[in-house]
Amino acid sequence: MNTASRIALVSARAALAHDDDLAPLQAALRAAGATVEIVCWDDAQVHWARFDVALIRSTWDYTWRLDDYLRWVEHAAARTRLFNPPALLRWNSDKRYLGELAQAGIATVPTHFLAPDAAIEPALDAAHAAWPGADLVIKPSVSAGSRDTMRHSPEARTAMRAHLAAVQAQRKHALIQPYLARVDSTGETALLFFAGVFSHAIRKAPLLAPNAAATRALFAPEHIQPRQPGADELALAQRVLAALPAPFQSTSDAPLYARVDLLRDDTGAPCLIELELVEPSLFLDFAPGAAQRLAAALLARATR
Repeated sequence: MNTASRIALVSARAALAHDDDLAPLQAALRAAGATVEIVCWDDAQVHWARFDVALIRSTWDYTWRLDDYLRWVEHAAARTRLFNPPALLRWNSDKRYLGELAQAGIATVPTHFLAPDAAIEPALDAAHAAWPGADLVIKPSVSAGSRDTMRHSPEARTAMRAHLAAVQAQRKHALIQPYLARVDSTGETALLFFAGVFSHAIRKAPLLAPNAAATRALFAPEHIQPRQPGADELALAQRVLAALPAPFQSTSDAPLYARVDLLRDDTGAPCLIELELVEPSLFLDFAPGAAQRLAAALLARATR
């Protein structure tokens, strides 16, 4: 039996019935000789020290309770081996990391960041000037599952203003981005990496209808298909992972799991829309052997 035999797969109460990755991953780990338990991150009855490893999976409510969640991350990591590690989780929990990656030379979806105390009107003026005629996507810097994310048509300035004010009222930064229309025909490509090694990719259909209300559910429903990524998409995804802050830059120290979400811009070039290192769906059922690859990567990382 593997020496890292007691593994916690960490979820949230609201997510347990919706996480399609839990069952195949649990089965793959058990087949590899591990004892596996599915637990909720905020369950005060869980004694984290009894696990050799805790693997964060569907803690999808963390954006509503970020301070509590990050305190739990530190608490759990002091008692067991937590993947991904706390420093990486903290960095990736706020989408302002996109600005850092852009400064590092990564092609990202163009983004204006609006601080909680910043004036709204100049930010909208700048966005309309930068992307004339484009629909604008507004989202909080801390969000997941497309919650509180909306696509606004150019003339819907009153709705944009209200949306930005609502984000600021949560004491979060807001992201303002142009809607990249190629997503309507090509969709979004999500590339999955385990311990820095590419595993598989999927296609997500477009989610945001113009001027539609943001989802209030745990996550917006997604339409998923397997996809073979283009060579340019795979190359960009690998550059994204190589651009992570130290010490997460080498293959040996790469995130245990990473999902790199890409769109194609108006020229057809891929660009990063999100890098998911906290609690991404991994779509294990869409790629034969994916659950086994993640299980092997986890056990190898946990025992080295």
